[in-house]
Amino acid sequence: MPFVISIAQLNFVVGDVPGNAQRIIGAAREAHAAGARLLLTPELALCGYAAEDLYLRPAFLAACEQALAEVAQATAQWPGLAVVVGHPQRAMGANAGGHGRVHNAASVLRGGRVECTYAKQELPNYEVFDEQRYFVRGQDTCVFEVEGVRMGLLICEDAWFPGPARRAADAGAQMLLTINASPYHMGKAREREEVMRERVRETGLPLFYAHLVGGQDEVVFEGRSFALQADGAVALRAPGFKENMALALVQQAQTAIKIEAKVLPHDDADAELWHALVLGVRDYVGKNGFPGVLLGLSGGIDSALVLAVAVDALGADKVRTVMMPSPYTADISWIDARDMAARVGVRYDEIAIAPQFEAFKAALAPLFVGRSEDTTEENLQARIRGTLLMALSNKFGAVVLTTGNKSEMATGYCTLYGDMAGGFAVIKDVLKTRVFALARWRNAHDPYGTGADPIPERIITRPPSAELREDQKDQDSLPPYEVLDAIIERYMENDAPIEDIVRAGFDRADVERVTRLIKINEYKRRQAAVGVRVTRRSFGKDWRYPITNRFRA
Repeated sequence: MPFVISIAQLNFVVGDVPGNAQRIIGAAREAHAAGARLLLTPELALCGYAAEDLYLRPAFLAACEQALAEVAQATAQWPGLAVVVGHPQRAMGANAGGHGRVHNAASVLRGGRVECTYAKQELPNYEVFDEQRYFVRGQDTCVFEVEGVRMGLLICEDAWFPGPARRAADAGAQMLLTINASPYHMGKAREREEVMRERVRETGLPLFYAHLVGGQDEVVFEGRSFALQADGAVALRAPGFKENMALALVQQAQTAIKIEAKVLPHDDADAELWHALVLGVRDYVGKNGFPGVLLGLSGGIDSALVLAVAVDALGADKVRTVMMPSPYTADISWIDARDMAARVGVRYDEIAIAPQFEAFKAALAPLFVGRSEDTTEENLQARIRGTLLMALSNKFGAVVLTTGNKSEMATGYCTLYGDMAGGFAVIKDVLKTRVFALARWRNAHDPYGTGADPIPERIITRPPSAELREDQKDQDSLPPYEVLDAIIERYMENDAPIEDIVRAGFDRADVERVTRLIKINEYKRRQAAVGVRVTRRSFGKDWRYPITNRFRA
């Protein structure tokens, strides 16, 4: 007999256990009204992913247990509906705090009770994952029935290895269900589907993949829940970067199971990257309760891109910009900054920093006797700007968005307590070459209806400059960005040895210089604001190098 499976691709909030429980109950109510017999929620939906050291707090685990009982009790209202809920669970033998004995679990709730519970078996401990710090492995399979079809339950990483799926099949499963919180990076969606297709090929079973959506600190979860037929064909694909209650009709004819649902296309690379940045900003600001954001608008490409992202994420009424010209700011910079602020409709203010700059130089002059001006005076300008932005942040409550990109973060082409001052680094994982590509993409598209062509063309075409001294250009002190970014990508993101990069055709002097800059600027990155992770390896949780370090690869 045909039946409906629903996926609650929802944006849960870490630590809001009562709120998350109510969202699950609401999703169950909606799924039941739509005729569903099974509702899947994402991994650790009840507490939010990832709760990090909250898993070590007894009160947190107790709150999750109480909320799970409340959700289970609520399912008595919907006869015939099974609800799979992801949650942490103290394991047998745990002490009062559950330390070292907590499972990353999923429970099947039906008829007012917990019918069975599965504990995740494969615990990732790479990239942004720290699950072995908090969880212990499960040992048992979990197979339950919905309308006569036997379902094998998995949790995220379990499905990236053959073993758990094979054991579920051996236990009699006719369909695989995996609940997930798999952080986004460019290209991850297609990679995810292909790995799940391998599980389908190995077991001969169709598969449902329920995925989280939303931003959590530096990571973004893009949704795009999906289902695969027994032959590996995509049977369902939900939208990316937005909440969705997906529905699929499951039909069983003798031994064959077929899934009927809507299959949405993948976004192109620039579109998905844009949506990830927007979602990351929206959720960081919204979930942390900031009334809005502010940023220094310089007339350059980086701050222009950050402004465009912020307006798409929050709306113009929650974004404020400040232009802070110095004696070295070109006229076209403030002209273009004014132009862009007007295009996107945000508040725009100007504060000239020349008086403060001269006051600092005068105060330091007796101590600097006999020394010529250098990067010290350049950094003073950046720090004056940082101080002004933070003063506005303190006074009005808006969080400062920093505007540095990954190329700058890698090489230290940024100023501590200056342009690095702020609460959220929107493009810290976006290389400069990609910044230009995204700016052009956004000018050609208006995905959130905030206005087409927001970035003045001259901002995109003029040579980048920090404008901290006369006639300064970024390429005065850095290799061309096409070269710089390619070296960073190979060395930092892919761990390529220096000799391999040189053999790939890069000038040895450039490679030695860039890798040295990456090494000596670790102390700066440790003090940088958190920002959206969009690549396989960012300068965040998945980059953990010592500051004091004499090793060169």
